[in-house]
Amino acid sequence: MTKFNPDLHDDNPPLDANFMAGMTPSRRGRPKLETPKVEVKIRLDAATVEHLRGSGPGWQTRVNALLGRLVETGQI
Repeated sequence: MTKFNPDLHDDNPPLDANFMAGMTPSRRGRPKLETPKVEVKIRLDAATVEHLRGSGPGWQTRVNALLGRLVETGQI
């Protein structure tokens, strides 16, 4: 096995100012929402929370949808 010779085997571009000027930051994670949700703290009865959590995954989304419908119809 031959030794690594950087003059023969190095195919990486030079990391000079021109190369770095062309770099753009990578965006990781979820895309930004047009209307992001707002985190709030609310105190509810224990039985209410137990019932809502007992309805399974997505309970917070369902509560948000229900509250949204009530607001749209003017009930709250």
